[in-house]
Amino acid sequence: MSAATSRLKVAKLRDGGHGPADGRPGPLSRHTMEHALPAGTVLFEQGEVPNFQVILISGSVQLFGRSADGREVLIEVVRAPDLLIPAAVLTGSPYPMQARVPEPSRFLLVQADPFRDAIDRDPHLARSVLGTLAEQFRRMVRQTKNLKLRSAAERVGCYLLVLSERQGTPGRALLPYEKHVIASELDMTRESFSRALNALTKSGIAVDGQEVAIHDRARLAQAAMPDPLIDPPVPDDAGRQMLDLIGRVKG
Repeated sequence: MSAATSRLKVAKLRDGGHGPADGRPGPLSRHTMEHALPAGTVLFEQGEVPNFQVILISGSVQLFGRSADGREVLIEVVRAPDLLIPAAVLTGSPYPMQARVPEPSRFLLVQADPFRDAIDRDPHLARSVLGTLAEQFRRMVRQTKNLKLRSAAERVGCYLLVLSERQGTPGRALLPYEKHVIASELDMTRESFSRALNALTKSGIAVDGQEVAIHDRARLAQAAMPDPLIDPPVPDDAGRQMLDLIGRVKG
């Protein structure tokens, strides 16, 4: 399915093409739609005013920023479960980025006005959203420190260490996107990304296409210098908090 076709599908959702996420009555269930979308879907455009709070319940979303001259960079990859740019929804402000689906993913779409009203009425929901905003702020600070305090090789090395841990394969990292997309997220060119990978072969890695073998994790960590304030493990309660929020939305 093309991005244009998927985009049209989302537009139909905005017009009420699907019913509530479940049949049970709840404060937000009648204003909520659940939908699965394929890779290539554009959820919303940069500059668009939110009509929905989009909740990612499985899969991932790439957030892209675009300059006035059309240059595009990957700002962040959001992984389930999470809210997509709730700051824009809460303030009724334009989205600062475009959201694109890189893999089959599932979402809840909650109409923006009822979502804001529910936050006003429900202190538990408000605390859950506030906690999500706080974690997203911390993620952005970590990303800024990563880009400003590290060399290209350190950024790539830490990326591989975190990626392999997330994938559950400490001795191997499978690059999830094309190298130029990952390079964009790490604020470097594809050529710089390739040079950094090549430099890290001296620190115990071997590259074969999209697969990176980590033969000596300790040597790679010594070269990349991971920092727990920049590269923390995902806290166990983060997913639980989002699942609680999703439960409140679905009623």
